[in-house]
Amino acid sequence: MNRDWEDRVTAAWATFDDYAEEDAADFRAVIDALVAELPDDSPLGPFEQACAWDSTGHSDRAVPLYRRALELGLSEASGYKGRRAKIQLSSSLRNIGQAEEGVKLLTPELDGPSDELDDAVRASLALCLSSLGRDREGLSLVLGALAAHLPRYQRSMANYARALVEPVG
Repeated sequence: MNRDWEDRVTAAWATFDDYAEEDAADFRAVIDALVAELPDDSPLGPFEQACAWDSTGHSDRAVPLYRRALELGLSEASGYKGRRAKIQLSSSLRNIGQAEEGVKLLTPELDGPSDELDDAVRASLALCLSSLGRDREGLSLVLGALAAHLPRYQRSMANYARALVEPVG
């Protein structure tokens, strides 16, 4: 889509916190109106709608929309939004009791190109792992992500993170 449309979507999201919880449908209507301007086969439409459902507490409604956006080529249209969709989809899957699918979706992202979403990938994956009773793996991911942001002890924390998942002996 064009820059004007993207700017209007950004502006709509900037007002999200202005909506009371009971007015969530009004916010989703704003997003739906913007999506109505897009061609039916645009991956941006279901992505923005998924985000709106997700942000208003309806992971169950968001999941099929995230999937649709990815099927329509969101990752090809925008690698950044594609990665966001995978992070958000995995979180929504976890929320509806499908954490294993979230792990399968995000694990390949650990080896993908690095960007500002790396820590969000690790945090979401850690939550999915924890939901599956794999807390040590999740903690390892979170400590590894945190280590890079510490003013000191980066090497120690990174080593501790690795030690959580390495076999003993």
